[in-house]
This record gives sequence, C-alpha cells and structure tokens, in this order.
Amino acid sequence: MKKLILTAGVGVLATAAHAQSSVTLYGLMDAGVSYVSNAANNKGGSSHLFKFDDGVTQGNRWGLRGTEDLGGGLRAIFILENGFSVGTGTASQGGDLFGRQAFVGLSRDGVGALTFGRQYSFSTDYISRYAAGGVTVGNYAFRMNDVDQLTSSRINNVVKFSSADFSGLTFGAMYGFSNEAGDFAGAPTTTAAGVTTPGSSRTYSFGANYAHGSFAMGAAYTDIRYPTATSPAFPITIANVNTFGNKDLATLGVGAKYDFGKVLIFGNWTDTIFEGTQGQMSHFNNFEIDGRYMFTPALSAALAYTYSDLTGSSTGRWNQVSSILDYQLSKSTDVYIIGVYQKASGSNGNTPVQAEIGSSSSFFGNSGVGSDKQIAARIGVRHRF
Repeated sequence: MKKLILTAGVGVLATAAHAQSSVTLYGLMDAGVSYVSNAANNKGGSSHLFKFDDGVTQGNRWGLRGTEDLGGGLRAIFILENGFSVGTGTASQGGDLFGRQAFVGLSRDGVGALTFGRQYSFSTDYISRYAAGGVTVGNYAFRMNDVDQLTSSRINNVVKFSSADFSGLTFGAMYGFSNEAGDFAGAPTTTAAGVTTPGSSRTYSFGANYAHGSFAMGAAYTDIRYPTATSPAFPITIANVNTFGNKDLATLGVGAKYDFGKVLIFGNWTDTIFEGTQGQMSHFNNFEIDGRYMFTPALSAALAYTYSDLTGSSTGRWNQVSSILDYQLSKSTDVYIIGVYQKASGSNGNTPVQAEIGSSSSFFGNSGVGSDKQIAARIGVRHRF
C-alpha cells in the first residue's frame, strides 16, 4: 500500500531512510449497496430496505501518523484520524474532527508507548482481531451497537500505556478521566427544578495478547462509568431492548486464533454487564466462532456464527450467521459480497425482541414491529491509501 510520507532532516531535506521525523497520510474508503429484509418504517411497522451504505467492511477514515526520532530508541509519536461518510461527506463520531483517534506521546524500544488523547480501549485493541467483524466480514458482523466494545470503543481524555513485544507477549492499561471537579469517578446527568446538569464519564481498560507462530490469543477488560454522559455517548440498547445500563458498562472478553495456512480458525467470547442507576442489572454473553479459507492469494471466503444471550433485568436471544466472499484486485483495492442472517427470540413484558444487524443502528436499525429476523446482503468496494 502506497503512503504519502513527508520527511525532514535537520536544516535540510533528507530521504525517508535517514529522516529524523516523518508524517504519513493514510486512509480507507468503503462504499456499496445493501439490502435488508426487515427494517422499522415510519408507519410503525416493518419493510424491506435497499440503501447506499458505506463504512461496512471497515469505517471510512483519513489520518496523519507522525514520528520523530529523539535518539537512544526514544521517539515522539502522534495520530490524528478522522471518520467520515462517503455517501454524504459528513463527519462521523458525532461530528468530531478527529473522532476516530487523536493522541500524542512517547515510545521507547524494548519498553512501549505512553500516549495521551482520544484512543481505543484494549477491548478493541486485543479482541477485535479475533472477531469476524475485525478480520473478515466487517461491521455487519459485530454485536448490536458494539455494546461489548470490539470496534467503536473510543475513549476521551485517556492516558494509555502499551507495552513493547516481549517474545510474543504484549500488554497495556489505560485510564480515561472524567475531567470534572469532585467527580473523579464520573457522575450521572441530573435534572432538578427544570435545570439539567450534564454528567461525566470515566473509563479504565487493560488487556494482554500473546502470539507464537500460528497461534495467538488475547484478553481484555473495559469499564465505562456513566457511558451515556460522554460525547458521543456509548449506546446501551440492543435492537429494541433498553438495558438501562446508564450507570456502568463493563465488558470482559477473550479471543484466540490458529492459522493453518489456507485456513484460519478464530473466535471470541465476551460478557458485558449493564448496570442501571435504579439497580437494574443485565448480562450480555456472546459466543462467536469463525473460519476463513483462501482459495487463491486474491480470493477468500469466510463464515461466522454468533450466539448472543441477554439475561437479568432485560432479556433476549439472538442467533447470527455472517459470510463474505472477497476478491483482491490489488494490494489496495478489493470487491466483496456479504450475506448475514439474524434471528431474535424472547420478549420483555409484552414486547417481543427484534433483530438488528450491525455494530451501529445507522446501518439498518431494528427489524420493526411484527418481525424478529433480518436477512442482509451487500455488494461493495474498499480502497486503502
């Protein structure tokens, strides 16, 4: 993949090989046409939907990555990364200029990196690589609204340490500050006498990953206090089910893979706890198994199965099968076909649980009143630069 690299020496222009600093411009664009069999309509029912959709296999982005060699194995590093919609040209992540990532820090050979800014939790860093959403199918294969933090777990006001590679072992920890006086551990949004006082959110996350030869595995834990009090807020709904988890959103995850060459087998398990301010408590368990087969270096196919089970104050079950056929036109460009089936079951009171494919409700939304399943199909193109 070709990148635009700007380099500068001391007082004169230098080549990349001898540069004291460099800045790399990079990006990715994904666009195509999607279909879903059932989606909630504005008449209170359910209809099929054809739509232009983008950011499906991976989120659209452009970014700047920089490094400065400070000598003795010490470097200054930064990333500024913007997310956007190809279909409308608007910014994603709540309209933030660099909503995907924005951080600066120092790294040292043999030790690791200490970085400051808006960054991914370790649930995304260490578990997404063992999920169909992160490896093959993309965002249609992640859990609804990404409530288990595998793809969109971007945390504000973070101090993060990520270790160097110690014979295949990497690890790290981070803390996201609330930035509110008297509310170090965060606080809920409150309304009294008609006046609303915004809350604040704090997060901590840690994890580890080990890779040796064809085998790799990782584990991570992320705890977000008052997840709806940050901007943009973290979703706490699953399809049409409100989990009332506005006090705490905590996720433990484990993933593993084994690469046989043409065949890659991988999978993960996550357990997410939703805790409400009125004592509500629900567990959301997800079990996923995936496989990919390389027919040729350019042509591959993948299949994934996920079982999701919500228990406690809110309940529901979902079964999902996700698939993709992908063809690489070059190192930078591929075309693909995606197919996904999801079936929901259970109810909360008199309300049947609905289906909802995708890591964001912006893809299709829930299946609508009277429907408990969705079948989605997509054809698209992705280009990296």
